[in-house]
Amino acid sequence: YSFRCYIKEYYKMKTKILITGSSGFIGFSLSKKLLEDGKKVHGYDSMNNYYDVKLKKARYNILKKYKNFSFTKGNLENERLLEKTFKKFKPKIIIHLAAQAGVRYSIKNPEIYLNSNIIGTFNVIKFANKIKVKHLIIGSSSSVYGSNKKIPFQEIDRTDHQISFYAATKKSTENLAHSYSSLWKLPITVLRFFTVYGPYGRPDMAYFKFTKSILAGKKINIYNNGKMYRDYTYIDDIVKGISKLLNKIPSLSKKKKIKNDSLSSVAPFRVLNIGNTKKIFLLNFINCLEKELGKKIKRNLMPMQKGDVYSTLSDSSLLKRITGYNPKTNYKTGIKKFINWYLSYYK
Repeated sequence: YSFRCYIKEYYKMKTKILITGSSGFIGFSLSKKLLEDGKKVHGYDSMNNYYDVKLKKARYNILKKYKNFSFTKGNLENERLLEKTFKKFKPKIIIHLAAQAGVRYSIKNPEIYLNSNIIGTFNVIKFANKIKVKHLIIGSSSSVYGSNKKIPFQEIDRTDHQISFYAATKKSTENLAHSYSSLWKLPITVLRFFTVYGPYGRPDMAYFKFTKSILAGKKINIYNNGKMYRDYTYIDDIVKGISKLLNKIPSLSKKKKIKNDSLSSVAPFRVLNIGNTKKIFLLNFINCLEKELGKKIKRNLMPMQKGDVYSTLSDSSLLKRITGYNPKTNYKTGIKKFINWYLSYYK
């Protein structure tokens, strides 16, 4: 028994994982979980100032306390540095989570999204193939479903009508990944995230901005008069889902063993939703924030913004069939945990 435990720990330590965007919200949370599990993790992040750099540094300072963590600061567009990092660390798995985020920011700054999301992702795919990684996992977004009317969203649904530049770059990277996987048989899993929230989250996200404004006694802008629905997915559920997918490597099997699988017949390539599978009314989410903070919210009702969608809802049954796991954190529980963290972090 002790020998089996030793072998298990040995192979766990040998699992080297490189995570781009390691100082970002999902990248940090995932890195921390993998380090706690004994994995060797190398982070790659530009630490840019799209939002509060202090928060990114706080995440990094937590990760660097782990002996199995190493780090490179750099842009994805820096081909020389990226290739050098990949070759030196020699990861078995690469999880590509670095990206320029934000739907509204992309309307005024599309060039940034072209460079980071498309060129940056292409570089990651190219060098992952060069070093022959066993599994490349790429973060995408539910925004690729765009103006689809069919609810819930399934991986096999058409995704031809993105309504924001951010979403268009995400869909472009999915296409790039599939073509590269087809040409070079590089195993790739693409993950479509649905409105991720929780401790150490992104300050540009609505729930984070709402909390800040409510505590400051300021009005919060509520778009489409609050008549919107979102599939809010708690960060721990995202991390667990990704962790369980590390060794679920897509193959070239022509016979689909799983119903409604998005597995390509010409490439070891798969697309997966990771969402909570619950459609939450925005005003209910806001009311929960109000209750947890114990403050009355001053509301400024606004029309729908450009690039926004009325509703998102995931069908994550494929994730469950592959891994046995399904995100399940209730949004009220998730909000409570986020508020506790926020009040502690910002004193």
